Amino acid sequence: MTTANIYAPLGAVTVLRVVDALISVKNTVVEWNETRETRKALSQLTDAQLEDIGLDRSDIAKL
Repeated sequence: MTTANIYAPLGAVTVLRVVDALISVKNTVVEWNETRETRKALSQLTDAQLEDIGLDRSDIAKL
């Protein structure tokens, strides 16, 4: 095994960390938006419809 196979250049590690950070931010924003859309959709249901799916109004805020 050569040294080149053991160690990655400093620039490559930095780029990998930046890309990982950007992917993490993107995933966090996507998850937040999906939760926001779910809350919005559930808020538009009637109490009877929420009861049919086993929820009440207070459950919406817990999502």
